[in-house]
Amino acid sequence: MNAASATTSVTDSATATAAGPAVSGAATSSELLSVVASRELAGKRTVFAGIGLPTLATALAQLTVAPGIEIVYESGVCGAHPSHLPETIADAVLITGAEAVLPMPALFGYVLQGGHIDVGFLGAAQIDRWGNLNSSVIGDWHAPSVRLPGSGGAMEVMANAREVFVVMRRHSPRSFMAELDFCTSPGPDRALAEGVRPLGAGVTRVITDLGILARDGVGEELRLVATHPGVTVDQVRQATGWDLEVADDLTTVDPPTASELRLLREDVDPGRVYLR
Repeated sequence: MNAASATTSVTDSATATAAGPAVSGAATSSELLSVVASRELAGKRTVFAGIGLPTLATALAQLTVAPGIEIVYESGVCGAHPSHLPETIADAVLITGAEAVLPMPALFGYVLQGGHIDVGFLGAAQIDRWGNLNSSVIGDWHAPSVRLPGSGGAMEVMANAREVFVVMRRHSPRSFMAELDFCTSPGPDRALAEGVRPLGAGVTRVITDLGILARDGVGEELRLVATHPGVTVDQVRQATGWDLEVADDLTTVDPPTASELRLLREDVDPGRVYLR
């Protein structure tokens, strides 16, 4: 089995587990990433969630491994309980039923910088071995081939959340770079080298279509700790732009269960806002 088939098509038989009979259709890459990312939130209390896959994963975690999790959005919404998935951080659906709505200076000044966020859940276009992120440009800054949305609140999240999880849709040498085209959100190692002392550990988990990379904090590189079924270590190394370390206790990720897929499709994102 090649990497593409292993990561974009989890068979019905794989999803037919003790959680219940298999749902119709194999898991898509988005579903796989959302399920695996949601499991990483077990035991976490507060999550600063970005829009897209981070929102999907956090919403699923609320229904599974972390029912008491509190979701915080960059727009100032704390403890969101939306009736359906928000399409932007300013979507009105986030306001109704929320525990609090803070002005952005209070959110960033007191909640984030106060150290009250367990996990910052981000996406990025590029990442390096130390967990530095690029979400600004692809190519040269003065003449880029692609301009991206930029930092938003990601730099503050990186500096102040206790740890950061990143979801990457495609694990390739163009995304996992030895040297970023531009550093939008520096991790603690890079910040410390510039004389800045962040509060958090930076990126500790990266969930991709090939597996999971992890690091414990300052001074450590990201290393491969788990692969999806059918994916080999060589495939992950070839898709990574640096000499990737591999954990001695490398594991294989459990495929999404029928229950997890059913929750994603029927309860979390029935309108396919983010699921593809």
